[in-house]
Amino acid sequence: MTVLDQVNGPRDLDDLSEAELVELAGDIRAFLIANVSKTGGHLGPNLGVVELTIAMHRVFDSPTDPMVFDTGHQSYVHKLLTGRQEFSGLRTRGGLAGYPQRSESEHDIVESSHASSSLSWADGISRAFQMTGQDERHVVAVVGDGALTGGMTWEALNNISDDNTRRLVIIVNDNGRSYAPTIGGMARFLSGVRTRRSYRDLRERSQRAFNLLGGPGRALYRGVRGGAHGFLSRLTNNEALYSNLDIKYIGPVDGHDIHAMEEALTQAKHYGAPVIVHAITEKGRGFQPARDDDADQFHAVGVIDPETGEPVGAASRPSWTAVFSEEMLAVAEADDRVVAITAAMLRPVGLHAFAERFPERVHDVGIAEQHAFTSAAGLAFGGLHPVVAVYATFVNRAFDQLLMDVALHRAGVTIVLDRAGVTGPDGPSHHGIWDLAILQVVPGIRIAAPRDGERLREELREAVSIDDAPTVIRFPKGSAPAELPAVERLQDGVDVLRTTEQPDVLIVAVGPMAPIAIDVADRLAQQGIGATVVDPRWVVPVAESLVELAAAHRLVITIEDGIRVGGIGTRIRQTLREAGVDTAVDELGVPDEFIDHASREQILEDAGLTAQQIARDVVAQVLGSRIPVARPLPDDRVEQDTSSERSTTRPHGA
Repeated sequence: MTVLDQVNGPRDLDDLSEAELVELAGDIRAFLIANVSKTGGHLGPNLGVVELTIAMHRVFDSPTDPMVFDTGHQSYVHKLLTGRQEFSGLRTRGGLAGYPQRSESEHDIVESSHASSSLSWADGISRAFQMTGQDERHVVAVVGDGALTGGMTWEALNNISDDNTRRLVIIVNDNGRSYAPTIGGMARFLSGVRTRRSYRDLRERSQRAFNLLGGPGRALYRGVRGGAHGFLSRLTNNEALYSNLDIKYIGPVDGHDIHAMEEALTQAKHYGAPVIVHAITEKGRGFQPARDDDADQFHAVGVIDPETGEPVGAASRPSWTAVFSEEMLAVAEADDRVVAITAAMLRPVGLHAFAERFPERVHDVGIAEQHAFTSAAGLAFGGLHPVVAVYATFVNRAFDQLLMDVALHRAGVTIVLDRAGVTGPDGPSHHGIWDLAILQVVPGIRIAAPRDGERLREELREAVSIDDAPTVIRFPKGSAPAELPAVERLQDGVDVLRTTEQPDVLIVAVGPMAPIAIDVADRLAQQGIGATVVDPRWVVPVAESLVELAAAHRLVITIEDGIRVGGIGTRIRQTLREAGVDTAVDELGVPDEFIDHASREQILEDAGLTAQQIARDVVAQVLGSRIPVARPLPDDRVEQDTSSERSTTRPHGA
């Protein structure tokens, strides 16, 4: 039996010896490597916070003392120490979530996995405790050095410093990286702390001197090293970063030394006011393949070999991200006005190749999406064409800047949204299902949704040719499907994917939903119902040819993997009504809910977005006499009642 097997909750840590704690840290790393390699997930970040998390739970009493993890991808160790050691279903339906989740445990506080928000949460919780007489409770926030590049963190620090009577402990988990190495002035400052010879030399010489005294000397070193951090911080001038905020600073502390972390956290606990504890850690610690990975040190992995770290069962087709990455290089080669911006996600969004080829033309702004968009407006004003690449879930954070800085000023900025639509295992805050509904209200915006890799290439080129309005290209997570050619391209760019001699149903497929739409048309044909399938390519604004096609059909079905409330289907229905076209519209999409982690296929099935379910519903409408068809169905069908009213819209999958 391992030491980890004996830990069913935080208080089981209290009686462990220092040797057992070290053994526990080893058990946890072995457990994470063995289990996450089978399911995929965030491996590197969790390997880096093992001792830090053990010390947190030894010093503080969760959930009485709430623990808030910034982003939350480093919470696997926290899950293990709070009784959740069944990792076989990690990030799958019915299994553990990849981030903190309140329904899993009372120890989980913040579910949102968007960075730089933890200190605002901690500020609010600690204020509530103070105002309601719960002064004995502490609030602990773990924030990575990458999150310090986000403006929200500094807004929170400014407010935390306004009241120095709250029991709030901020742990800066400083590993020099977010996804990739942290950038900017903050990164340079903290890097100086980690690498400054005065700090490292003094610490190493002190440890060697005490070791010469044998066992008693090592015991004495353990006793004084916590207090030495205060001296070291003055020696290295770390407090300069926080002195003007009037927040107590302790550190830097070796984040992999459990005793030193406990000493520092105990000091912070008893200080009686907000304290910052600066812990130096190594992302991917204990797993050499992760340490050797210069890209992101196994920040997030798929299924891998636990010995070598090599991917298992790699996809046979290139990912959407890879297609975008390759095409961005070609676009930049052809147009030297094109520059790229990302928010601490250079590699995840595929801009690393661009950065290697054109290092002077890419700007990583850190976890600062708002700044990215307004900066892009400035670049456009200066005569360039910026391409801002972020995950779809993170564009929500920069809506005001897109609206007021980019669109209002008619700036030619292209926004590329990776992981759009249903993303699957990463859960509610990582689904990219809101972008279509949110962004289409921006005046003048143009939104493209490619159905395959070739459409992504051509639509990217079209987007960067537009210099008087923002353009958006969105694509999902995973492999780009095989090319789905059109049978005809209409004058305004709409692709017709399937034609019919009997125009009963017009199916409008948004981007990657095109293969499902083709399948639906085939199923309807078997039932004697004719269906035309189109891919608008540019879903906003609605093309005139789409209006004409809708007028020639009896029913319009729109299929999208965004929320149906205010989605593209709604936009098409409104456009048809404005044009005087009264064809019924059935808007199919994802429900306006926070959707739990599951596979993309499971989520689409739950929403009724399968070819079988959609075809069944259309047939039911036709046979139920709600929608008259172009010609009578075969004699063995139910007779039509063409006098019934047409449906203008109806809920789907409810």
